[in-house]
Amino acid sequence: MPAVSFQQVAKTYRGASGSFQALDDVSFDIQEGEFFGLLGPNGAGKTTLISILAGLNRATSGRVTVMGHDVVADYAAARKALGIVPQELVFDPFFSVRETLRIQSGYFGVRNNGAWIDELLASLGLADKAGANMRQLSGGMKRRVLVAQALVHRPPVIVLDEPTAGVDVELRQTLWQFVARLNREGHTVLLTTHYLEEAEALCNRIAMLKRGKVVALDRTANLLAGTASTMLRFKTDDALPPAMAAHARVTGRIAQVTAHDAAEVEQLLAQLRGAGVRIEDLEIGRADLEDVFLEIMQGAPQAAGTGAKVAA
Repeated sequence: MPAVSFQQVAKTYRGASGSFQALDDVSFDIQEGEFFGLLGPNGAGKTTLISILAGLNRATSGRVTVMGHDVVADYAAARKALGIVPQELVFDPFFSVRETLRIQSGYFGVRNNGAWIDELLASLGLADKAGANMRQLSGGMKRRVLVAQALVHRPPVIVLDEPTAGVDVELRQTLWQFVARLNREGHTVLLTTHYLEEAEALCNRIAMLKRGKVVALDRTANLLAGTASTMLRFKTDDALPPAMAAHARVTGRIAQVTAHDAAEVEQLLAQLRGAGVRIEDLEIGRADLEDVFLEIMQGAPQAAGTGAKVAA
């Protein structure tokens, strides 16, 4: 039995101006104990899918289960099996951190879990804030409390929806160390993130959504192996040749260009010399998940087609 199962899930929004299909026949399973990544650009349907999983939205068609419980027919059991860290900072300003966690425990009928609350506070760097009022906390500390709230009833499935958006490096490291530990202990983790280096480092398997459809679904290592294996990274103040610029990834002074083999690396360097482009800090390394993501989202047929056919 999979921990989470999406079967032919579709969602269509209808309004006065027409209809919009946010999800189109989305099907995949997440096995117990997996660390699974759900990636896609803004508007791809990730939040809609998470909302349906959480019971906050209802699919137009299809079926979703959590630990075998249907999210519609058996909502209470499905929701109890989930711990969800939302994107938004939602909190009650009238309670302390410890009171917030005790109240959250009560929502799930959990009593006498003070020891687990203490462990959460310590593991997430909140021990010295236990008595502080929620409205007194910084944004990063509020984010830590949201994580603790999601875990306070010890759910077997943890959903992290952009958990490190806008937080500092210390919190990111603290969070991932703790979540990785929970995953090793058997918890299933579903992560959505725009920090693709996090997904590459943490996720065993990844699904990519584009316009409501699954366009890639495979083990992370297989996705990386299926794209250009070599990446040229260098700094320059000059404009790249037009043919190269059309396929390069440029961030400020840093340009990154993919190559499939050593001969293509030589060709690219020759093009740069021929165009008079002055480069510095040249590195030749392997392509990363961001390169794979961009290739698939731009419609490379091999990456999208091959990945999407891999069974869950």
